[in-house]
Amino acid sequence: MKKFIPIIIALLVVISSYGQKELTTNLKREIDFNFDWKFKLQKDTTSLKKTPLNDEDWRDIRLPHDWSVEMSFSESLEGATGYLPGGVGVYQKHFKTPAKKSEKNTYILFDGVYNNATFWLNGKLLGENPYGYSPVYFDITNALNEGGQENVLTVHVDHSRYVDSRWYTGSGIYRNVKLVTLNKLHIPIWGTYLTTPEISKEEAKVSIAVTVENKEEFNNKFELSTKIIDKNGNKVALKTDSKLKLKKGSKSTFNQEIIVVNPELWDTENPTMYKAVTSISKNGEIIDEYTTPFGIRSLHFDVKSGFYLNGVNTDVKGICIHHDGGLVGAAVPEGVWRRRFKILKAAGVNAIRTSHNPFSEEFLNLCDEMGILIQNEVFDELDYPKDKRQNYHDRHNDYISRGYTEHFQKWGKSDLTRTLLRDRNHPSVFQWSVGNEIEWTYLHYRYVTGFWKDPNDPQKSGKYWGSAPMFSPEEMKKRYEASKKGEYILAETAKKVNGWIKELDPSRVTTANLVVPQTSLVSGYADAVDIAGFSYRNKDIPWALEHFPNKQITINENPGTWDDWKQVIENPGIYSIFMWTGIDYMGERDGDWPAKSGWGDMLDLAGFKLQGWNYFKSIWVNKPHISLGTVPLADSGFKESGFSAQQLPENAAAYKWRDTNTHWNYKEGETVVVEVCSNYSIVELFINGRSLGRRSMSESPDRLFRWTIPYEAGTLTAKAGFDGSEITAEIETTTKPVAFTLTADKTNLKSDAYDVSHLIVELVDEKGRVVKTENAKIEFEIQGPAILLGVDNGARENIQDFQSNTIVTAKGHSLAIIQSTKESGKIKVIAKSELYGTQEIIINSN
Repeated sequence: MKKFIPIIIALLVVISSYGQKELTTNLKREIDFNFDWKFKLQKDTTSLKKTPLNDEDWRDIRLPHDWSVEMSFSESLEGATGYLPGGVGVYQKHFKTPAKKSEKNTYILFDGVYNNATFWLNGKLLGENPYGYSPVYFDITNALNEGGQENVLTVHVDHSRYVDSRWYTGSGIYRNVKLVTLNKLHIPIWGTYLTTPEISKEEAKVSIAVTVENKEEFNNKFELSTKIIDKNGNKVALKTDSKLKLKKGSKSTFNQEIIVVNPELWDTENPTMYKAVTSISKNGEIIDEYTTPFGIRSLHFDVKSGFYLNGVNTDVKGICIHHDGGLVGAAVPEGVWRRRFKILKAAGVNAIRTSHNPFSEEFLNLCDEMGILIQNEVFDELDYPKDKRQNYHDRHNDYISRGYTEHFQKWGKSDLTRTLLRDRNHPSVFQWSVGNEIEWTYLHYRYVTGFWKDPNDPQKSGKYWGSAPMFSPEEMKKRYEASKKGEYILAETAKKVNGWIKELDPSRVTTANLVVPQTSLVSGYADAVDIAGFSYRNKDIPWALEHFPNKQITINENPGTWDDWKQVIENPGIYSIFMWTGIDYMGERDGDWPAKSGWGDMLDLAGFKLQGWNYFKSIWVNKPHISLGTVPLADSGFKESGFSAQQLPENAAAYKWRDTNTHWNYKEGETVVVEVCSNYSIVELFINGRSLGRRSMSESPDRLFRWTIPYEAGTLTAKAGFDGSEITAEIETTTKPVAFTLTADKTNLKSDAYDVSHLIVELVDEKGRVVKTENAKIEFEIQGPAILLGVDNGARENIQDFQSNTIVTAKGHSLAIIQSTKESGKIKVIAKSELYGTQEIIINSN
């Protein structure tokens, strides 16, 4: 019996190790490389011939950095990219080589540089990366000086073609940079691929493919071990493979399968995250350790019944957004996204389409953490260029508007590969999009529909947008076959791109945003991807469902109306909309200065709520909701019809959103349209306690309850829930402002030089009510360990410099964002107004 005692003890030791906190090793692969950079804007747009440069008089900066957003708006610039300039900039960083250089391999990793970037170390060319949205890294081991000596890293960024996009891009090293140092035997950057192919309540199978590279001058034997760590830091599973071999100068992929018992699943309500910590050991010593954050979840798409997340039929309540963060430009701190995501999730948003390019790694990390599904879109152009100034026009291609098309043939696969290797372990990523509205650049696609007659017809009459397909699929097919095609065939290009994706990640579906789906469904383009995503083409849905019953379709882009969401409700196979856009963004303007933005429906450029937020909350959130909006009849797109409102014909299919107000301050007797958002079936409106009648949802084809009334000062009240569950919303006529309030979304910051706090100013009257019809100039002063990132008021016409300490409010409010430094202490924010006095707030940084 005694001989079994050691075995029992050993088993107890193994069993007891599960569920305990895991100790961390001292191995550190990555170093934050964002600090202590030098920067200079160059007048000369030619490439550098010799590096490093003398940088004594250059600016001291830290990354991420967007130089365009530091500049002033100018009408002489281009609305397509937000009336801000581009240019050519050079960055340099001085750093010392580690003492044990010969024992390590060193890499420099850039998550995003916009754009046409070239990289040198100590005068040696490392390489280039034209695409501004793809991550890139370089092995700098042989370019480093000897141990202890200084090195100079130089990055040349050429964004002189500053209209190379249809939206604001930013300029510079606008994402994070890391220095990665590895032993000769190691797991490369992005060297794991993790999936969860089998899931039940009792257990989940975790499959992980680990690439190991041997840069030693001899063959290696080693042990590969992966432990799964839960959200509390406890080890819940372990897999070890011993006696593995790898020849010198080679790399290989090793597959491991690990069972997690009683798994907690990742979903949009409870986004539980795990970590897979993979280590390489030799002779009992860990020489490399790679951590892969992941979520246990399953994805399933069905042409008849839609989308299933963990076996649960799930409606995707999505928004499209661009990558800028308003006043911070493209260099967006995580805290800016966090504030916006919290607001959006409160309105029911559970998905984002990254329009129309890959976003940063930190963005996806936050989506993992907060439970937001991501449609990860890769390209906006493929074989042919788009007109950057006017959508849907012919290809315009002057020097400053030449974009990614010039690089796609050479760089497309490489850019996509690096992006997918970085992003494919994120549980938030649930599908890939090969491209956005690519059909416009293949001109014959539009002619096949019958709505376009020649290249000079931009189709602004709305015939295409408001009409169902003219032809049967058979006739469309004939028209397509007879059409004049160019050098490239879209279906073939899409099939190639789709193949690149499937080679790296067969676990997810692919889609494309089809703006001419009639032609795409007969040309082979839609067949090249798993799911056909329609763009503004609800009119095509009945036609597509009838004639292509085996092709799953959904809505990848739409203007954000009840008609869009009805498609999801009435067609079980259609599982999503992605509203354009959830957050306003700079750019995509043409000749309407000073409007630098203006396509946001839920949040404005400063992250303040718009009426679209209330509208979708009333549709998407299963909790009582009621809210009030007002707009002068003359600006409403409606005409008076008794106490109701009838939409004007010219606005019936308008691609725009009215500027609905949330105040009750108009001229006495002025006719005003009152709009109520609610998920109740009947709403009653009152003015100063007097009923103006009830409206039924059955009378509201767009789910907005409307009244047209003459303005009367006082209190406007909307009520619903007449069965005892009463809910009300009120707005009151305010008087002149007498003061302002200053509030912060965070009063405790981390002293890490990254954390941010949003400071909001609101003008108030003598009763403390927010006054939204008056404005004032506000000046900010920051005392203590923080910097002012900038100011804004959210208005699309605001062309005040973001990089300033003064701002004139819009709609009675304004925003300032401060960021911590590496110093601890108290931060005092002082806001001053010549008219309304001074307010202060204390923020702690530690």
